[in-house]
Amino acid sequence: MKALKDILYKVTINAVVGNTTVNVRMVDFDSRKIMEGDLFVANRGVVSDGHDFINKAVENGAKSVVCESMPENLVDGVTYVEVDNSSKALAIIASNYYNNPSENLKLIGVTGTNGKTTVASLLYQLFKKAGYKVGLLSTVKVLVDNKAYEATHTTPDSFTINKYLSQMNAEGVEFCFMEVSSHGIHQNRTEGLSFKGGVFTNLSHDHLDYHKTFAEYRDVKKRFFDTLSGDAFALVNVDDKNGLVMLQNTKAKKYTYALKQYADYKSQILENQFSGLLLKINESEVWTKLIGSFNAYNVLAIYAVAELLGLEKVEILRLISDLDSVSGRFQYVVSEDKITAIVDYAHTPDALKNVLETINSIRTKNEELITVVGCGGDRDKAKRPVMGHIASALSTKVIFTSDNPRSEKPEDILNEIEAGVEPQDFKKTLTIEDRKQAIKAACQMAQPHDIILIAGKGHETYQEIKGERFDFDDLNIVKELLKRLKN
Repeated sequence: MKALKDILYKVTINAVVGNTTVNVRMVDFDSRKIMEGDLFVANRGVVSDGHDFINKAVENGAKSVVCESMPENLVDGVTYVEVDNSSKALAIIASNYYNNPSENLKLIGVTGTNGKTTVASLLYQLFKKAGYKVGLLSTVKVLVDNKAYEATHTTPDSFTINKYLSQMNAEGVEFCFMEVSSHGIHQNRTEGLSFKGGVFTNLSHDHLDYHKTFAEYRDVKKRFFDTLSGDAFALVNVDDKNGLVMLQNTKAKKYTYALKQYADYKSQILENQFSGLLLKINESEVWTKLIGSFNAYNVLAIYAVAELLGLEKVEILRLISDLDSVSGRFQYVVSEDKITAIVDYAHTPDALKNVLETINSIRTKNEELITVVGCGGDRDKAKRPVMGHIASALSTKVIFTSDNPRSEKPEDILNEIEAGVEPQDFKKTLTIEDRKQAIKAACQMAQPHDIILIAGKGHETYQEIKGERFDFDDLNIVKELLKRLKN
């Protein structure tokens, strides 16, 4: 139990009705989870407004309520606290409730359109191999040192974040690497957290269903760097024109990385093969099992972060050479008859282009590159024709299929993807709505030494259709089909 006045520390308050010395058992923004003695935070969400459920929360036992506007009917014995922004207040309250756990960690946030999961996950892996206790908050999973939890969002809600950070404190974790999404920043989920560093990977077309304009999307990302303290570092990719924008107003110490121009951390690709990359980072060479120019950026970012966090250069290079690829990021299998199948999370135009260009730079051109790709429903529609254009232009054959159609009709999504195909590429394309049948068709079309890319879902082990999730794992399915078709 904590006193309400203590967990309101640093929250900007407009008005209070009731007594702030009341004790709080637990905090929640879901009225259905409220129990006797809890604090209910009326959050304005994308789908629903918590203010509509204040009475329900009080009926369930809430003794205190944080809201942006006072309800008409106030209940005796309940304390009401009015604030300007409930989501910001929730984040600060969550930190206070768990005794500000981020202050006891070296917490590093990674943001950008592509590469967040890879950079955060590889940093976790590298620091674990270096012998530290480490935490990870990512799209793929949440790790409290060696304990794994299922991840539900790129950036969890602020209360969940602080709960995991508190667990990390209890387990003696020293470093935590966290994906920071534009949604999470916009919804104030990272408010009140003490970051020791921020990393910007890149910015490209994504989430415009939510942010509406690219400028708004960019500025939300920038907001993360604007809030870093002078004790933190800000590391940005300056090969992306938005990299320097992120640094404009930050108080943090500024560092840059790049492959194409001068930067504090510079890398050059010496060899690029399906077996890995040979890189020259600053003046040192290192071999990594990771593949493709986009991973050269990721490796350079983790090298820079590791050095900024105090690891020795020689040790960092040794650890990089031992890193494994991240689940669903350029994972590949080779069948008995030498067909290579690659599964990648590429679900944005830029990510798809990067993966296809990487494959094309490695293959000999004597083999076919067959791409299976779709786009998610209820998400940014503008990228669909762009994805169709890129896939058909950079592959020898393309099968358009369902990704996670969610509440949309799959045929509508597919029509919008097909609209981006240039006339000269029509003959390369095929549309099969059923994703498993599409992967099967790709396996049947492939000859020895051909390459199949299955893009869009990566690490996901489900397909979401009309509100239901069905088991679906691209990697397991293509492995099974290649084995079965061989026999």
